[in-house]
Amino acid sequence: MQINITLPDGSVRKYEQGVTAMDVALSISEGLARNVLAAKVNDLVLDATRPIEEDASLQLLTWNDPEGKHAFWHSSAHLLAEAIEQLYPGVKFGIGPAIDNGFYYDIDFGTHTLSSDDFEKIEKRVAELVAEKQGIIRENVSKQEALDFFTKKDDEYKLELINDLTDGSITFYKTGTFTDLCRGPHIPNTSYIKAFKILSLAGAFWRGDDKRKQLTRVYGISFPKQKELTEYLEFLEEAKKRDHRKLGKDLELFMFSPKVGIGLPIWLPKGTALRLRLEDFLKKVQKKAGYQQVICPHIGNVNLYKTSGHYAKYGEDSFKPILTPEEGEEYFLKPMNCPHHCEIYKNAPHSYRDLPVRIAEFGTVYRYEMSGELHGLTRVRSFTQDDAHIFCTPDQLKDEFKSVIDIILLIFKMLNFAEFTAQVSLRDKNNKEKYIGSDENWEKAERAIIEAAAEKGLKTIEVEGEAAFYGPKLDFMVKDALGRTWQLGTVQVDYNLPERFELEYVGADNERHRPVMIHRAPFGSMERFVAVLLEHTGGKFPLWLTPEQYKILPISDKYADYAQKVQQQLENADLRGTIDSRSEKTGKKIRDAELMKVPYMLIVGEKEEAENAVSVRAHGSGDMGAMSITDFIKHITEVSYAQMRGEA
Repeated sequence: MQINITLPDGSVRKYEQGVTAMDVALSISEGLARNVLAAKVNDLVLDATRPIEEDASLQLLTWNDPEGKHAFWHSSAHLLAEAIEQLYPGVKFGIGPAIDNGFYYDIDFGTHTLSSDDFEKIEKRVAELVAEKQGIIRENVSKQEALDFFTKKDDEYKLELINDLTDGSITFYKTGTFTDLCRGPHIPNTSYIKAFKILSLAGAFWRGDDKRKQLTRVYGISFPKQKELTEYLEFLEEAKKRDHRKLGKDLELFMFSPKVGIGLPIWLPKGTALRLRLEDFLKKVQKKAGYQQVICPHIGNVNLYKTSGHYAKYGEDSFKPILTPEEGEEYFLKPMNCPHHCEIYKNAPHSYRDLPVRIAEFGTVYRYEMSGELHGLTRVRSFTQDDAHIFCTPDQLKDEFKSVIDIILLIFKMLNFAEFTAQVSLRDKNNKEKYIGSDENWEKAERAIIEAAAEKGLKTIEVEGEAAFYGPKLDFMVKDALGRTWQLGTVQVDYNLPERFELEYVGADNERHRPVMIHRAPFGSMERFVAVLLEHTGGKFPLWLTPEQYKILPISDKYADYAQKVQQQLENADLRGTIDSRSEKTGKKIRDAELMKVPYMLIVGEKEEAENAVSVRAHGSGDMGAMSITDFIKHITEVSYAQMRGEA
């Protein structure tokens, strides 16, 4: 019996029932078949060797497709596990998924120990397994067969996973001597993996529960060509140099203290100056756009979050309740600012003439992240959102949404985030219980976002399942200087919180109506935004933003008074900098200023004092010659304004 296979270009080919995606690829060209890693059959990603039994649409997946990379890295995780099982008999395996860049496997090594000294030995064994061109074979098994197999292996982790599965839905994948509980899909055989590298080790609690055993998480990366691995390792070296944790320490921007508490960042003077400059910039923009600034408490009564729905959705991710001496009184560190802002709106009656009401706050919120998930400023337990909530009529919604987009685009322009995609984050229509609100409200909100983004000419993608629990959103996915993607800036439409808080306004018809609520945070969180900006710029901030625009370097103590005079003139012009008055050679002072990424070094000595001038060096580019103080002020001001306009 023949079936019809529809290819992405719309062409239809006939094949015998049971044909595989690999067979289809071979019928087109052997070159194509050599690059096929997996296949998308009727939008379901499968092994390229799975039989197709009925008419279907087919997309052949290669390394250039995200799903192809995912299958490649998933198979590499199995290969890693096979090598480790052979080298360390008796180990037990948790989970081993593909991730955004590579893969990992969580492993209980028992009495064995593993360190970076063992990486080369494991990689050598992996190379031998690759050379064997092992097939990766899928097998359907019953639940009892799966339990029997892993009972014999005494692997309690796999047994726990199997007990959570439904009989009839369980599959094994076999790679050489290694058998794993796995849904797949996988690449056809191990020979595709031409380059393989173990990157690092970490601890990971089983199933993310810190009360359970900590396993060893082995991270790795693999590629179909050695050249790609070499380039990736070079990329990692550059990323290490730009790591915001290292730069934050070197540039004296922020710190963490175990005594204060893990995941609780402390902003040092230079970091505070940088952060406040960002905040001041946004406050000015918001004031022009009609926002009103507010300040709310850091805690709220538990009933506030029960009303908003945050208690049900975020209760497990919150710090433990704060119990007061008053019986039954319970507070939470606030996980979100929006419930407080709803109460502010509700504090006074509103007419349609009052709307939109725009409430803004740099509000600090708290989430109890697991210690293993914390990472510098990008994953913390305390962070400040540049939060605002707009309460408007349905007719005003689209224009208000577009105005928020304008603010976000202005920020990206000023900070040279040139490459970004706007992601329309929709709810998962197959799992609606994760969300609050009616289908009608969700459909209206999603339509408003899609239309507003289109009218602003944004390049968008739509992703299901990424919406907030109360509404869809527009997330800005920004590429940094190393080509990595970060989510910065979000705008959300919400019909649900106004319902839950019973917010109202009196319309032109003299009837009561519900406002629509827009949640927006152009920076996202100040902590995460500064972390991304640090890595994007490598610590070389735009001149208008950097905490220290210049450093004055007197060549000896004789010129300390002149250095003070220069400093005073620059401060009078609202420029920021300090004097390096240490008894060090000028060369060392220059090197230290370069390491601190100070944009300009102003050397002063006898000649400069006589001419009321400074000798200027620019960070990374060297000597600019002598300038009068007036000319230097003019230069630095012009460069700052050009950067703020996105012209430099």
